[in-house]
Amino acid sequence: MFMVRGDRFGFSNGIIFLGIFSALLIIVSEGDTENLIPLYAIGVFVPFTLSQTGMMKRWITKKPAGWLLPFVINTVGMLTTLTITLIFLITKFSQVWMIFLFLPAVIFAFKKVNQHYRDLAEQLRIDLSTDKPEKKGSVIVIPVAGITQVVRNTISYAQSLSDDIVAVYVGFDEEEIKKMEEKWEEWNPGVRLITLRSRYRSIVRPLSKFIDTVEWKTSATDHVTVMIPQFITKRWWHNLLHNQTSLLLRAYLFARQDVKITTVPYRLKK
Repeated sequence: MFMVRGDRFGFSNGIIFLGIFSALLIIVSEGDTENLIPLYAIGVFVPFTLSQTGMMKRWITKKPAGWLLPFVINTVGMLTTLTITLIFLITKFSQVWMIFLFLPAVIFAFKKVNQHYRDLAEQLRIDLSTDKPEKKGSVIVIPVAGITQVVRNTISYAQSLSDDIVAVYVGFDEEEIKKMEEKWEEWNPGVRLITLRSRYRSIVRPLSKFIDTVEWKTSATDHVTVMIPQFITKRWWHNLLHNQTSLLLRAYLFARQDVKITTVPYRLKK
């Protein structure tokens, strides 16, 4: 994220990150430069010492022609910056003691970040000779809360992608479920309806169990896609007037490994 360049070709994320932490550092130190200068000096001379030490190791390991002179130069540089660092640590310890907490934390974080990138690369790497796209069918599950223009729009889109579509309705009592089944049969959109009863008025739990069943039965031959109908209000504050069940459902299902999640928007005009 720190390598992303902004519109002015600067490393915007890095600049913002450094700006925020610099502001926090000024607040903590109450803007006293006498406390910040020793900390800055440690931050400068520690990297100098480490880089010079790295060059010394390189000369000793590689031993190219004429390596002795640059080795001596780097040794002198390392000893000089190390001496300055030790002077600041000893004479200004009360102002730079936090470096002993900060540096180990940064090193630990860098190691974790590096390990993450290595693990990510290993999992995403493919064998060009054997790893080919796997062609499967598609089962589309559409959670519905009723028969509306939002549901009609979602079913229309789903029918353009697959013939294996199932709508799922979660009801809280038998009368409610019966009314929904009768209205669905009268509407007859060409998609079968599965009704589930939730005793504890939970929508996500019975729906997730149903999706688990569909995935268990069809994952070997088909992709399972959960297509969530969602209406988009014209004004942002209108969202506060609705329960946003679709957003909660999408957030819950997003953590699942083998289920694809698609939101089909329906934009309201008023």
